[in-house]
Amino acid sequence: MQLIIASTNLHKIREIRAILKPLFPFDFLSIRDFPDYVQPEETGSTFEENAFIKATHAAATLKCWVLADDSGLVIPALDGAPGVRSARYAGDHATDKENRMKLLKALDGIPEDERTGYYECALALASPDGIQKQVHATCEGTLTTLPRGNGGFGYDSMFIKYDYSKTLAELDEDTKNRIGCRRKALDKIMPTLELLLKNRGLAHQV
Repeated sequence: MQLIIASTNLHKIREIRAILKPLFPFDFLSIRDFPDYVQPEETGSTFEENAFIKATHAAATLKCWVLADDSGLVIPALDGAPGVRSARYAGDHATDKENRMKLLKALDGIPEDERTGYYECALALASPDGIQKQVHATCEGTLTTLPRGNGGFGYDSMFIKYDYSKTLAELDEDTKNRIGCRRKALDKIMPTLELLLKNRGLAHQV
């Protein structure tokens, strides 16, 4: 059975596959496998709304089960920015580095005790008939004054999860995948995936 990850972001696709593939016998595809597919505009004001838009549109168009993710970094001291525009914070075609540089400037002068934030991840699972399940998770921590580490993506080199001393970009991939908000959200959606397999008569891998 195919499950399409509604993303072209290689980092997200890799992370979701790394977490789910050992557990579920799906044929994991992504939007990259459908070059003619035109993705919808992410017009939602929340991560949940954007995940819903991406999942339902892809499922209806491609006639398949789809898992969509919308996630980003929220910083209360910046009125929630970068928020749903995390990937486009410095412009619609900004690189991760450009987004980080803009964020560093925005955080300049913010007291250390207010340099806190959280990653937020919303997942939506849809079939061609519509949405089947939506979940949400967060990962709280602090922001550094300079990027640190070569791993991860997005703002990972600026984010230190509470109870850790390294940025997400300094942690090994297995650790990051175990403690991040995307893993928390995937854990919440796994029971629905298990039920889907059961209803299709497919075995769930323990």
